[in-house]
Parts: sequence; structure tokens; C-alpha cells
Amino acid sequence: MVKISTNQFSNGITLRIDDQLFDMVEFQFVKPGKGNAFVRTKLKNLKTEGVKEITFNSKDTVEQVMVDKRQMEYLYRDGAHYVFMDPETYEQSLVEEEMVAPLLRFLKENTTCLMKICEDEIISIALPDHMKFLVVETTPWVKGSTAQGGNKPAVLDTGTTIQVPVYLNPQEWVKVDTRTGEFSERTSAPE
Repeated sequence: MVKISTNQFSNGITLRIDDQLFDMVEFQFVKPGKGNAFVRTKLKNLKTEGVKEITFNSKDTVEQVMVDKRQMEYLYRDGAHYVFMDPETYEQSLVEEEMVAPLLRFLKENTTCLMKICEDEIISIALPDHMKFLVVETTPWVKGSTAQGGNKPAVLDTGTTIQVPVYLNPQEWVKVDTRTGEFSERTSAPE
């Protein structure tokens, strides 16, 4: 257990507060005209993904948790578990569906994900920020059918439906921002 003071805060560190793990998203040191200085923070709960604002006295100490970040490749689903592999050691890890559930809209086999591991336990999994997907179903575009641009629903190869520009047709590849679920651009097929 490592205790740090508020003057050691930095974005991206992981803290344990009330037996919950939080990533530091943002912090601001405030020195008012009167009274004691304090630190205003935004912390992201690693389990619930919720963001919480907490204010610390400038003399407070908090427990910092050492987190190992590892790239792991998603292989396949095995019943209620998802199998990930470390590409360096080939060691496989079974992950509960509850932890993978937020990723399922965009999770595809052979996707390399970033895992945060604390005390030999996987505490979070993140997809790459942008991924390529095949549009498997959408209404075909007919030139001149609309006077101006717009969006239409499209089903991706993972079964997820997103909004895409009207000019896209089935069997085209698109890049999607997995954090927001929004179309980024038309792209070429992955190598």
C-alpha cells in the first residue's frame, strides 16, 4: 500500500477510495483567497465507469494502487467466459461476461485490448479507440435520392447498429470510434 499526498496527483494514476478503484481523469489545485488550499478531482470508477468529483484537502493522503497495463488479444467465447491471450507469453485468461459486457457491441475475435491488472486481478478492459467494421446491412444509396447529406442505420459485422452517412452501401468498411459508437470514416478492409 502506497500513500501519496495531493501534490503527487497526476492524470492516469489509480487510487483506492472506500475500497473502490478510481482512475484520475483530471485534477486542479485551488488556493482560495481565504482558507486552506484544496484539490478538486474527477475520478472514474473502474467497475461502474461512472465519473465522480471529489475534493481533497491539500494535506490529505490517499492510497495509490499500482496497476499493470497489458495488451491482451481476445480469442473466443467459452460459455459464460471470454478467453484472452497475452501475445508475449501465450498465457490465456478467462474473463467473466459481466466485465466484458460493455465491450460486446464492438468486440471481435483477434482484437487486441488494453487490460489493467491489479494484484493479479483484471480490473478493466478497453478496446482500441478506433476499429474497422464491415457494413453487412443498410439501405443502398441511390445517387440523387437526397438533396443533402444525412445518416441512416447500418448493421455492422458484430451485429451492432450505428448511424452512417447515406452514401455508404453494404459490404463497405467503416472506422468507428468505440468510445462513442459513432462513425468516423469510410476505410479499406483490414490487412
